[in-house]
Amino acid sequence: MSHHPKIHPLHDPEAPQMRPTAPLVPRGASRSEHGDPTKDPLTQRPQHSVPLPPPKKRRRSCCCRCVCYTLCLLLLFVVAVGATIGILYLVFKPKLPDYSIDRLQLTRFTLNQDSSLSTAFNVTITAKNPNEKIGIYYEDGSKITVWYMEAKLSDGSLPKFYQGHENTTVIYVEMTGQTQDASGLMTTLQEQQQRTGNIPLRIRVNQPVRVKFGKLKLFELRFLVRCGVFVDSLAANNVIKIQSSSCKFRLRL
Repeated sequence: MSHHPKIHPLHDPEAPQMRPTAPLVPRGASRSEHGDPTKDPLTQRPQHSVPLPPPKKRRRSCCCRCVCYTLCLLLLFVVAVGATIGILYLVFKPKLPDYSIDRLQLTRFTLNQDSSLSTAFNVTITAKNPNEKIGIYYEDGSKITVWYMEAKLSDGSLPKFYQGHENTTVIYVEMTGQTQDASGLMTTLQEQQQRTGNIPLRIRVNQPVRVKFGKLKLFELRFLVRCGVFVDSLAANNVIKIQSSSCKFRLRL
């Protein structure tokens, strides 16, 4: 048996080294015949983006905060006013004033040629302040009127004055007026007097006042007084006899 010698190539260190011009595995190609599991379409799932909640509007929160502050301030104001009124009521124990019509004089009651009615009344009013620690300032701007049914006969105003504690004041008021187309009114008045023997009149008072609690003078209020008066007749230049009268008092802020 003959042996053939094996020839081994010698490595020449001075020979230039050859670099591969192309990669053994092309770019983009799978390194396995089964493919890259990360690139498998069966294993890949679509990624869904989760929508972020919209940012809260600071303007809306500021408005809500302002509304809450306003409501709290209003509540505190109402509580403070209520507490003040309660304290004043307990300390001063206020009582309503009392009014009465004491005398009514008709100085003019004339039906003119143009069917207008001219009237003039003198009224005596008694005002009582029963309070021990409360004074009343009667201010300018008052109005007093005399009515028969829906017809206004005369009007005037009360004088400005101060009424002290537990004081009774007698007030004299002059009123004048003129009513147009009063022929039917005169007929109604005569029939009323013949049928019932009296004539119902209404006297209304609208008086601005300021109430004084001790040394504290409050804001302006209004006294509303409504009096029903039954008189025997309406004769000029004569003191009218008051058969009955009653007054109601109401306070308005």
